Amino acid sequence: MQVFIVGAGPGDPELITVKGQKLLQTADVIIYAGSLVNPALLALAKQGATIYNSASMTLPEVIETIEQAVKIGAMVVRLHTGDPSIYGAIQEQMDELKRRQIEYTVIPGVSSFLATAAALKQEYTLPGISQTVIITRNEGRTPVPEKEKLASLAAHGATMCIFLSVHMLDDVVKELIAGGYDSTTPIAIVQKASWPEEKIIRATLATIVEELKDKDITRTAMIVVSRCLNTDYELSRLYAPEFSHMYRDAK
Repeated sequence: MQVFIVGAGPGDPELITVKGQKLLQTADVIIYAGSLVNPALLALAKQGATIYNSASMTLPEVIETIEQAVKIGAMVVRLHTGDPSIYGAIQEQMDELKRRQIEYTVIPGVSSFLATAAALKQEYTLPGISQTVIITRNEGRTPVPEKEKLASLAAHGATMCIFLSVHMLDDVVKELIAGGYDSTTPIAIVQKASWPEEKIIRATLATIVEELKDKDITRTAMIVVSRCLNTDYELSRLYAPEFSHMYRDAK
């Protein structure tokens, strides 16, 4: 195998997987998503590796670069931020590689929504509060299906992790409240989770827009909306003394 699509993780260079790190260290050609991938990861590249920043490249240019590398027997790492399966725009790349009969392997990574939970020191799925996590984004230049608009998803009252939308926070809040979240619902915004410059803002839907003013929060921020952020919850049955399962008898 010569082509690897690798999840770089959320930012901290140590949060790339061991497999991803090894591939990055041995790659002859690295094409990385320069607008989001931490440049510190490129320090893992071996001497002589050719490195491309795909932020300034088109899809045909990326594919052509991969194809030319494969023709000369070079090993290629296509480095995406977080986990490449979430808003990674990799399907179009994979389909084109298939069309050209170029084999590839996908290496998963730690998504920023998981790094955000770690930054918040928060479990998203609390018993009696929320057992569902919705990963989504607000409609912007790229539309979303009608049934997946924030107001429709908000009706579930689940924990919601909203990507790529902090620059539209006013609209996000309006959609969430219109869909069913109470204005007192807790919300957290985490910018650059796992990076040294990580920043966390906590508020409610009613107060977050005002709270965010003058905080210099950019597009690289995750929005989390859920009652799990500030509530009492039921203890897990898994560790309850009176609860038996295949590894432990009830006491």
